Amino acid sequence: MRVDLFDFHLPEDRIALRPASPRDAARMLVVRPGEGLEDRTVRDLPDLLDPHDVLVLNDTKVIPARLYGLRARGEATARVEIMLHKREGLDRWRAFARPAKRLQPGDRIRFGEDAESTACELVRLDAEVEERGEGGEVLLRFALQGPYLDEAIVRLGELPLPPYIQAKRGGADERDRADYQTIYARDEGAVAAPTAGLHFTDELFARLDARGIARHFVTLHVGAGTFLPVKAEDTAEHRMHAEWGTIPARVADALNAARARGGRIVAVGTTSMRLLESAAAEDGTIQPFSGDTDIFITPGYRFRAVDALMTNFHLPRSTLFMLVSAFSGLETMRAAYDHAITGGYRFYSYGDSSLLFRA
Repeated sequence: MRVDLFDFHLPEDRIALRPASPRDAARMLVVRPGEGLEDRTVRDLPDLLDPHDVLVLNDTKVIPARLYGLRARGEATARVEIMLHKREGLDRWRAFARPAKRLQPGDRIRFGEDAESTACELVRLDAEVEERGEGGEVLLRFALQGPYLDEAIVRLGELPLPPYIQAKRGGADERDRADYQTIYARDEGAVAAPTAGLHFTDELFARLDARGIARHFVTLHVGAGTFLPVKAEDTAEHRMHAEWGTIPARVADALNAARARGGRIVAVGTTSMRLLESAAAEDGTIQPFSGDTDIFITPGYRFRAVDALMTNFHLPRSTLFMLVSAFSGLETMRAAYDHAITGGYRFYSYGDSSLLFRA
């Protein structure tokens, strides 16, 4: 499909720079294809679902994946910015480099509070460029591995706010350290938050429990590729970056049992949806899953696992707007986004929410 079919104009003032407070006070646009639109709030979610419906949430935790370092090549040095996006081993990460033209295989990069100093091992981290790929991607092999590498990244890295927020506000601050994590974040490894889940509070969970709506957790480590623009003119020419995810057998069994009882599977976020659809058999049965997925969902895709989707409002021409258009219909979503823009909804990671039902 032509990528320009997924374009729309978004005024700059619709981009949310801070989340709603409290989290569940955010607005939520309910989209029922063929039935119209309804303006609600996230707090209304228990009333919009039925007992025995099941929420599926992504419990990945964002790491401080933005690193600043000094590249050394002989006597020459250059400053570089690295955005980790996918772990490839105990000591290896795939990352996006800026400016990428400064890096070649064999280059060494030193990260740390004083990257030019070799005096203090506690404030530095070394890596070697093993490969250079397309679009600024590199494969880095670090001098540390396992928990020691994780600790160094936490010590030296910066929380990677989305570029459309960073460009307006600068880097992450102390508020973002809490705001940009879900309250149930557990499994470290994401470099971007599963933002649909940012709206949940303990109070909302309690009301969902009282309504008889269960919740189960899966893990998909969101990569920085989620922010990459679609540069191709046709969706068939776009390549998705792989992300690692897992669905435990007990969760798969619980979801299949819920559906057998007539309950609906409600994915919280496009990351949960992509993982569920990656694990679903042709008949809709959800299988245990552990591995990479690069599933790219565009209109024409036949959904097998997910009945409803809670998600924020996405960028024009993005793979995520393509996904929601596949789920609820392109014309339906164009109308929904027009309504949201006119009605003052807040967009993107810290913005408002929507609850979409399948076309």
